[in-house]
Amino acid sequence: MGIKLETIVPWGRSLSEYIAMFNLTATDLSRKILDCGAGPASFNAEMTRQGYTVTSCDPIYQFSTDEISQRIQATYPQIINGVTASRDSYIWDAIASPEQLGEVRMAAMNQFLQDFPMGFAAGRYLTAELPHLLFSNQQFDLALCSHLLFTYSDQLSTEFHIQAIAELCRVATEVRIFPILDISGATSPHLQPVLDHFQQQGHQTEIQLVSYEFQKGGNQLLKISQPYQSANCHSPTQAKPRV
Repeated sequence: MGIKLETIVPWGRSLSEYIAMFNLTATDLSRKILDCGAGPASFNAEMTRQGYTVTSCDPIYQFSTDEISQRIQATYPQIINGVTASRDSYIWDAIASPEQLGEVRMAAMNQFLQDFPMGFAAGRYLTAELPHLLFSNQQFDLALCSHLLFTYSDQLSTEFHIQAIAELCRVATEVRIFPILDISGATSPHLQPVLDHFQQQGHQTEIQLVSYEFQKGGNQLLKISQPYQSANCHSPTQAKPRV
């Protein structure tokens, strides 16, 4: 993988945020879950401590714990400064201020950093990136992807979105993607072409309201389910690094 550490802006979320973002029920948590594009989230660490099964994949996992930690420290101020400058784009409710946001995110990322060496050795963290994953067909019950697809709509084309989601469909029975807004807060221009494509392929698609809303208007996920357990989507061509 040709991704460079200096192009990555790591930012991690917690188990409680995942539950809210993805409408995860107690039954969902007991399923075999893939967190794709997981970055330094603490979801895997917290779930593993509670006895659940999660596999996380991200190109950032090719780097060492120290390298990831150093990159988090280097980019943290610019993220907080950016959020502060655009604070009207966010809802300051559960999180009251940019400073508290930083504390919450850093707590999650520190849990990840503590868990990463052991988790990587155990195969819970794997180096992989969309649209080509190393997993078997239908290896997972549920694939989650947050703040990557649709979020980076300017950088990632409609074709990439379709290929990436097709690959998630290949490896998991059900796919949930959050949010469906781009980074500016507008509904992604790729959303309708994605819906059209997968509906034409016979998949069930649903836009669900969620209880999580930090980015204004960012309170919906896309759920894609296969009509048959054995159904397959095909995922070809060209990967693009995560930004």
